[in-house]
Amino acid sequence: MLTGHYNSVLVLFSVLVAILASYTALAMAARITATQGRSARWWLAGGAFAMGTGIWSMHFIGMLALSLPMPMGYDPWITLLSLVIALASSAFALWLVCREELPWPRLSGGALLMGAGVAGMHYTGMAAMRMTPGIQYTPPLVILSLLIAVGASGAALWMAFRLRKDSTRIKLFRAGAAVVMGFAIAGMHYTEMAAEYYQPGSHCGVIDTGIDNDWLALLIIITTLAGLSIALIVSVLDARLASRTAALAASLAEANHELTHLAMHDSLTKLPNRILLEDRLHQATENAKRYHGLFSLLFLDLDGFKAVNDSFGHSVGDRLLVEVAQRIRACIRARDTIARIGGDEFVILLDAEEPASAAVVADKLVTTIRQPFMIGELELRVSASIGIAIYPGADGRRDLLKDADAAMYHAKEMGRNCYCFFETSMNADAQEQLQLLHDLHLALERHELVLHYQPKFDAASRKLMGAEALVRWQHSTRGLIPPNDFIPMAEKSGLIVPIGEWVLDEACRQMSEWRRFGSNNWTIAVNLSPLQFGHPGLIPMVLDTLQRHAMEPRCLTLEVTESTAMRDVDASMAVLQQIYSMGVNISIDDFGTGYSSLLHLKRLPASELKIDRAFVHGVAKDGEDAAIVSAIVALGKTLNLKVVAEGVETTWQQEFLTRLGCDSLQGFLLGRPMPAEQFIEALSQQDIPTIDDGQGLAPSWKLVAQTS
Repeated sequence: MLTGHYNSVLVLFSVLVAILASYTALAMAARITATQGRSARWWLAGGAFAMGTGIWSMHFIGMLALSLPMPMGYDPWITLLSLVIALASSAFALWLVCREELPWPRLSGGALLMGAGVAGMHYTGMAAMRMTPGIQYTPPLVILSLLIAVGASGAALWMAFRLRKDSTRIKLFRAGAAVVMGFAIAGMHYTEMAAEYYQPGSHCGVIDTGIDNDWLALLIIITTLAGLSIALIVSVLDARLASRTAALAASLAEANHELTHLAMHDSLTKLPNRILLEDRLHQATENAKRYHGLFSLLFLDLDGFKAVNDSFGHSVGDRLLVEVAQRIRACIRARDTIARIGGDEFVILLDAEEPASAAVVADKLVTTIRQPFMIGELELRVSASIGIAIYPGADGRRDLLKDADAAMYHAKEMGRNCYCFFETSMNADAQEQLQLLHDLHLALERHELVLHYQPKFDAASRKLMGAEALVRWQHSTRGLIPPNDFIPMAEKSGLIVPIGEWVLDEACRQMSEWRRFGSNNWTIAVNLSPLQFGHPGLIPMVLDTLQRHAMEPRCLTLEVTESTAMRDVDASMAVLQQIYSMGVNISIDDFGTGYSSLLHLKRLPASELKIDRAFVHGVAKDGEDAAIVSAIVALGKTLNLKVVAEGVETTWQQEFLTRLGCDSLQGFLLGRPMPAEQFIEALSQQDIPTIDDGQGLAPSWKLVAQTS
């Protein structure tokens, strides 16, 4: 029997190739599992080629490592056949481990088939030497090699299946598994080699026509290592790219989900908004039509919220809205929908089959919301007016949101803090409001707005100091409409800004005309609405108006309510400082009704405080109102501000306010608002009540005599 010896360097390289081929196979299995469709098939083909080539190379290098005392060669076609067997076995193995499940029967069958394929590759490769006489085998060692092949194949399949997912921890296990698999494959090969022996006189039949192994080992080693390395690098790079792509896709999906949520929900209360409500309303309508069911829509508006917002600022108002939303959510079921569709407007979609059920929920909401709210250290109280519309209605109407809104306004007219079911007659009121808003849009171009002027008098001397300009609407068909009937509508629609510009322009024009007739000491007062005060074009508009009418800034007084001035103190301070720097007087209107900090108040560049008519009205019968008025007058004197009292309707009020030290007075007792053409004529024909202060003042005073 011929004996040979092994080249230790080639043996070492064969083991390294086996380990690298095993790791590449595991990495390829992960890529096949992570992809789908055509990409998965390409990865399966590439993985089978890399794995099969690696295993075949390991075996072939192991064969080349054996040196026999005779020249050696290999039949190229038989060698190629052994490579094909390796590729086929590898493709089957990768396909098997990439299934969703790998039960023990399937694993056992796969191990047998792959072990047979690996063994077939080895013995086919040995047959490529075409030895004469043929190679002899030791049966026990052959059986052992087959068992090792099947066992190694089974272990390799199981590890590849378990380690096919990419993660940091699995990559460490994958490296250890590759080492184990590599040594198992090498052990199988060298056990098979140990089963072979050659008879004396044997020679290779393809020594002249076969492949020379002098350079073949080096070529196979370099080619195999390069191929496996390239496959492994491509696999790693693709895995990283896939990971980053997956992370980006997850991030985009999360961002899209968040954007969708933001588009469908209110940012403050996190409740559904109008868009999502309309979708839910459409679904409810379709279900009700399909199954002949009923559902209810509740339109809820907070009573007194604007006063809270104006008095304590938007931050407190926002916190109050969040608390209201939580209370509403606690009153309804999970399957019902609550949405915020406006500043303090909420809509509740109830899956209620009976109107009585909607009434129960509405009553619960009214009772819950009127309970006090604690916002920080503030105890706030608001109430709710609720309109209810039922689908389908008696007249088959489907515009439930509009119907519920009309019912809500009817609840407000009934006294607020209650609920009301929609009735068809309510649409007439809603249509009237819409028509009034439409007419208000045209009021300016139709010249239907007019100014009435209420005189202001010096409290001590009774001299006429000027007037306050008050807007009225002389409607073409409805007659004279008072400001309380259209100013809130103008504020809500934004029309108050152009209306306010017109009021200032007309008041300054009229004042310039009066000054030409000798009224040089008069001033004209104009109210600024909250929306107008916050408009960025306010300062340029005031400057332009004064210049257009050649009017001295000292003759103009702009009145800003206390709540408006205190809403955002820093922003208000900037606007008021610009107005003050022009020389225009600033009056803090409705003083005492808001929430002022003395620290902020003393910084305001104001020239006067105006006591609200509510306090003036109660000074004769309410000691608290009298005390408040006295405190306001004292505060004004301390801050070097003039104090104006409005709403003077009785002689007693006039006397009381004058004694306190008010600088000027206005009210129905002294003169009602009137058009400009009637202003001088009317006041010149009436007596102005006076006070007997012991100085012998005349009992009456004529306006005409005091116009200079």
